[in-house]
Amino acid sequence: MIKLTIIGAGSTVFTQNIISDLLLLKEFKNLEICLMDIDKERLEFSFKIANSIAKKLGLNNKITAQTDQKEALVNANFVITTFQVGGFKPSTLIDFEIPSKYGLNQTIGDTIGIGGIMRGLRTIPVLNSIGKDIMEVCPKALLLQYVNPMCINMIALNKKFPAIQTIGLCHSVQGTIELIAEDLKENIDDIIYECVGINHLAFYTRLEKKLSNGSKVDLYPALKIFGKKIISDEEVSSRTKKKDPDSNNFLHEKVRYEILDRFGYFVTESSEHFAEYVPWFIKKGRA
Repeated sequence: MIKLTIIGAGSTVFTQNIISDLLLLKEFKNLEICLMDIDKERLEFSFKIANSIAKKLGLNNKITAQTDQKEALVNANFVITTFQVGGFKPSTLIDFEIPSKYGLNQTIGDTIGIGGIMRGLRTIPVLNSIGKDIMEVCPKALLLQYVNPMCINMIALNKKFPAIQTIGLCHSVQGTIELIAEDLKENIDDIIYECVGINHLAFYTRLEKKLSNGSKVDLYPALKIFGKKIISDEEVSSRTKKKDPDSNNFLHEKVRYEILDRFGYFVTESSEHFAEYVPWFIKKGRA
């Protein structure tokens, strides 16, 4: 039986989504799942959700909850990390509030800059403890690392535990394709794409639509036309007049469409994320 251990399973939304996705695949119908978190209350809630999902799917998976990290990792084939050291309050708030006093504005603060550095300093010791336990009880397990700051964490893990099989992951690639399909009013199942880059900074080098006759059409010309409307506020204004509840969402993607207009390719990261990576977008005194 294949065993998956989720460390930080108290992150209920993520845990719910990953378990749902896995149990819908025939290859994982008998998957053993161990949920681990230091927060007993959140862990218990995720445990109930996981069992409810399995029950609704008519499955009888072995699902356990564990507060002991090392015990949770015993016999694991796959390990997923999804935790935030210090939580939103106080840690994330501190990462924003202190730099803000000195005129440094951030939008996300979890990847680069002072926010990313401080989060990394909090997170790396915990990841190292996980790496140590993996080496002791399940050295052949594949570690799927979802915790930010992704690159900082992966550099630290690979340097400290080069023998561990690990890969850093993020939902941004598939999430952005959903956004593009929605903006272009296309069926996402008809879109073919190629994405190149590093975690938290990748671009779609190929973006096509497959037709019923087997041929393909480049979607970039249509996306660029749509992007110019976003940049000029034309699309936002038209949707606002129609009282479209999603009209404000377009404001959040103006940075990405500006990058598309300048460089010719669409980036996987949200406008909030990408604005921190390029000095031009966040000016001093302007949040």
